[in-house]
Amino acid sequence: MTVNLIFKIAAVGILVSVISQVLKHSGREEHAFLTSLAGLLLVLYWIVPYIYELFETIKKLFSL
Repeated sequence: MTVNLIFKIAAVGILVSVISQVLKHSGREEHAFLTSLAGLLLVLYWIVPYIYELFETIKKLFSL
């Protein structure tokens, strides 16, 4: 995992929280929820390959 990925995740988190707060204060709670969900799915899309790689490494480690 690179530092670049950590910065991208942090940027998405900050951006989603700001947009969510603006939408909540304007009375659009549904859109705020969907924005948070979209941010979560985007970060999961980035992280899933690393989790898969971790499980594969653990599988190889214990199969020795």
